[in-house]
Amino acid sequence: MNNKQKLELTWIGKDKRPKLEPRILLENPGLSYHAKHRVSGNDQFDNKLIFGDNLLALKALEQEYEGKVKCVYIDPPFNTQQAFEHYDDGLEHSLWLGLIRDRIERINILLSNDGTLFVHIDDNELGYLIVILDEIFGRSNRVAVVTFKQGSATGHKSINPGVVSTSNFLLIYAKKKSEWQPNRIFTARAERDKRYNQFIENFDAPFSEWRFITLTQAFAASLQLSERGLKKALGSNHDELLTEFVMNNARCVVRLARPDYNAVSSDARSIIDESRTKLNEVLFLARAEYSDMYFVKGERILFYSDKLKLVDGQYVAGEPLTSIWDDILSNNLHNEGSVEFPKGKKPEALIKRCFELVTNPNDLVLDSFAGSGTTGAVAHKMGRRWIMIELGEHCHTHVIPRLQKVIDGEDQGGISKAVNWQGGGGFRYYSLAPSLLEQDRWGNWVVNKNYNPAMLAEALCKLEGFTYAPSDTQWWNHGYSSEQDFIYVTTQNLSHQQLEELSEEVGGDRSLLVCCAAYRGKADHFPNLTLKKIPKMVLSRCEWAHDDYSLNVANLPMAQAEPETDKPKKTSPKQANSGQNDLFADKS
Repeated sequence: MNNKQKLELTWIGKDKRPKLEPRILLENPGLSYHAKHRVSGNDQFDNKLIFGDNLLALKALEQEYEGKVKCVYIDPPFNTQQAFEHYDDGLEHSLWLGLIRDRIERINILLSNDGTLFVHIDDNELGYLIVILDEIFGRSNRVAVVTFKQGSATGHKSINPGVVSTSNFLLIYAKKKSEWQPNRIFTARAERDKRYNQFIENFDAPFSEWRFITLTQAFAASLQLSERGLKKALGSNHDELLTEFVMNNARCVVRLARPDYNAVSSDARSIIDESRTKLNEVLFLARAEYSDMYFVKGERILFYSDKLKLVDGQYVAGEPLTSIWDDILSNNLHNEGSVEFPKGKKPEALIKRCFELVTNPNDLVLDSFAGSGTTGAVAHKMGRRWIMIELGEHCHTHVIPRLQKVIDGEDQGGISKAVNWQGGGGFRYYSLAPSLLEQDRWGNWVVNKNYNPAMLAEALCKLEGFTYAPSDTQWWNHGYSSEQDFIYVTTQNLSHQQLEELSEEVGGDRSLLVCCAAYRGKADHFPNLTLKKIPKMVLSRCEWAHDDYSLNVANLPMAQAEPETDKPKKTSPKQANSGQNDLFADKS
């Protein structure tokens, strides 16, 4: 058997991969934003909002952020063949697979070894996406497939026969599962656990003297009512008041459970055996690394207080997080962030849970499909550093106004009260620089006329793998790759004499990459200089002047006409487009 064979998903055009240009980012201080008044403990300003194609932006981030992003949450187009207001979701299947694959590969590079990827998707591409993610991340790094309850079987959904779809899915992958360290998360139980139906009426007495009565007896006594007429007296308020009583007296509310005799320690077995002979006495087993144990009549006493967990600042009856998330509602979201984003906005509580599971304050999170800006808003309120990317105009009409309200403390919706958000911090706004090269009137590739010397130097530093750091004292030092290796960028035609003077100034213990329009003399004449010509040195590196790697449906090749049949007519790409600019954009 060929060891190179592997199980994989194939599709038309899978082998085609774009040669991405690593663009530089241009900050626009006029669109950057900072809190007017510093709020103690939150003055983070290095968050990034990037306007531009998300595939190019992900490539642009690689040099600085490779292996540094702790968590990525993305909500890509679901490919449901339905056009929405801010994006077109009707991408042809194979093209959708290629587009998502290209982005996931870039995200994988940015994630830290202990990082986590969340992909929000519905069932249209669920199976295919799992296989793609298995290929890129490795099947062993698949953490979970979470079912998220998106809605209820009401209204128009309940009219048609068959299975009503009310769910979306979150695919969770670790970059490297051996280094993955999630936090322990609890969710509130929807109902009180009625198995806890006994009450210790003298809890403050020595445990050996504890007296047990029923929960109902204790509840009735607290209200000075008889147990028999309790429900009639309280009416519809009975269950609510009983739950409140249990929460207020959780340490006294208990149930008895028969332990697995063969699974417990020898010390526990001894106590269990002893308690079976001392029927009216509570026995105690102290444990160093675990909670202490109490036994009576051969059964263990379980306390309701041990079920209480701190969730959003309140103690509630909690249970460990499962793979079914049905406690976060997606309805009534129109007020979150004070922006409208029909059929696309995700609940802040959903993003909060993702971040709580795998991040801690000051960790870096990324969303390359920013949409209405939910991810950035939640990350900001939770004290995480963030990067968001968005190409659609709603970057300006939705995301920026939303984040400004968050920073000013005016946004008190969503998770604000749960995290006691008061405002603070800020973000820097960036756009992708235009392509470094463009064609002149004769079709020759030349340096883009919009590039000034500083932009050109920074772009070539990124292309050559140097850190852009212009020196204030060395005119030839525009960046470095090591302590002794530097780069110099100029559009001049350098003479032999200029190169000789440059070589002397650099010195024999350092090396310099010289990027220039042209030079006279032999390239190997100066041992400490490496000479390269602009733009010839980078011509074959990238796809130049390619600004949009999203899918514009209007520009798709038209399908060949098929013989007319009785089958329903397919919507043409132009009809599906309906005049919109179709982007591989986001809905979060």
